[in-house]
Amino acid sequence: MIAMFVSEVGLDARTGQPIVLLKDEAGVKALPIWIGVAEANAILRALENVKPPRPMTHDLLLNVIEDLGYTVERVEVNELTSGTFFATITLILTDPKTKLEIKKAVDSRPSDAIALALRAKAPIYVAAQVMAEASISVETEKEQTEDEEFKQFLEGLKASDFKIEGKKPEADESSDPDKD
Repeated sequence: MIAMFVSEVGLDARTGQPIVLLKDEAGVKALPIWIGVAEANAILRALENVKPPRPMTHDLLLNVIEDLGYTVERVEVNELTSGTFFATITLILTDPKTKLEIKKAVDSRPSDAIALALRAKAPIYVAAQVMAEASISVETEKEQTEDEEFKQFLEGLKASDFKIEGKKPEADESSDPDKD
C-alpha cells in the first residue's frame, strides 16, 4: 500500500466530470479518480473545513461510526476492475474490557471513502497494483506543462528581442593571434 493525500478536486477538461487527484507523499505519482458531483462537493467541503449546520451524508456516517465506538483507521483504494475503482474503509474498535482491537473492513466507493477519511483525519492508501495500472507521473505532467509554456515563449520571440543596445565592442589588439 502506498500512502496518498488529496491533492486537488477538479474537472476533466474533456468531459466536465469531477476528478479527485491523489498524490503520493513524494509527489512523484498521482492517481486521478473520476467521481460524481455530490462526492466532489463532499470532498471539497472536507478539504476546506466547511461545517454545515446539519450533518451531510459523510458527516452523518462518521457520527454513526463514532457513536458505535469505532474509529476510521484508514481507507484503501485496493482494486481496479474494468475501469472501476474499489475501496475499503477499515474501522477499528477497542474492546474496553479486553483492550483487544476489533477491525471491520467495509466495502466502499473510493469517493465516499476519501470524503470520510478527510473528515476522520484517517490516512488514505492505494494498492501498488492499482498505482501500477492507473497512476500518472507528476513529473511527466509537469514537464509537459513546462514544454508547452516554453514553446509558447519561443513562438512569441522576435529577432529584435536579442538586439544588444549600445556601442560595438572594439577589437583587442593584444588578443590578435597574427600579431607578434
